[in-house]
Amino acid sequence: MLKGDRCNSVKCAMVKRNFPPGFHGPKGKKRPTDYGMQLNEKQKAKRQYNMLEKQFRLTFDKALSQTGNTGDIFLQYLEMRLDSVIYNIGIASSRSQARQMINHGHFEVNGVKTDIPSFATKTGDIITISKTKQNAKPFKGLSEKLAKKDVPGWINLDAKKMTAKVLHKPDVKTLKPNFNIQMVIEYYSK
Repeated sequence: MLKGDRCNSVKCAMVKRNFPPGFHGPKGKKRPTDYGMQLNEKQKAKRQYNMLEKQFRLTFDKALSQTGNTGDIFLQYLEMRLDSVIYNIGIASSRSQARQMINHGHFEVNGVKTDIPSFATKTGDIITISKTKQNAKPFKGLSEKLAKKDVPGWINLDAKKMTAKVLHKPDVKTLKPNFNIQMVIEYYSK
């Protein structure tokens, strides 16, 4: 092991215990407060969409200024970002990879090269792979992969032409985030 003879004893660093270190550790963990649970949900959402705090907060403030259910509008704003659309189409295997591809200028929105991952797509926007980048390594054999991909109903994907069109805003009932949006709203409403 990494620590030699030490790993043959009780003090091995590789052994994981289900309690924190120290004299008071074996008593167990404290129950998180309401604030702590809200913070954890916000952090999960932020990590899922790969955003910084300021960007996430500004998106929430933008959703809060709209009339209607703030949680639904907030989720729609998050899903309508260009990096999320590229991920949902299936071109990228993660949102981080989608961000990198966008930063490298692989995509055009309505015929204009776009290298901003936070670009807010609108209804009717057509997303294509740049003509100069279509023969790049990440896009070889992509049309066969996209033909098998299950794309959300609010995006129309043409796998042969490798273009996607945003038909309308996503229906919140079909979105399945792995965080509690209500707790995120409660966190920011303080």
